[in-house]
Amino acid sequence: QLQLVESGGGLVQPGGSLRLSCAASGFTLDYYALGWFRQAPGKEREGVSCISTTGGSTKSADSVKGRFTISRDNAKNTVYLQMNSLKPEDTAVYYCAARRGSSCRLDYNAMDYWGTGTLVTVSS
Repeated sequence: QLQLVESGGGLVQPGGSLRLSCAASGFTLDYYALGWFRQAPGKEREGVSCISTTGGSTKSADSVKGRFTISRDNAKNTVYLQMNSLKPEDTAVYYCAARRGSSCRLDYNAMDYWGTGTLVTVSS
């Protein structure tokens, strides 16, 4: 069974940091571009960051550039999202997703597999 499982969410104060992880089981991520998406209450799901199969190419939404960093470890079949300088507007459920193919796309319609999400709450 193909699964993506996120972890690392929680409550953090503004200005703090969190590191999200997403581990795959049932398939290897080597041939998949990966992405992180988020959905805040009452809002549409939006792309946060994505990374190509080799990790050589990444893209990030303007709202997180300079604060969030996506990375992957194919040996561990895992993708990460390091989030620094968190703001209350970063509060959302964060999802990882995988897309067959090498290129990175911040388009949720382009993704083939999804995790179930992990909640990040930024509040004092």
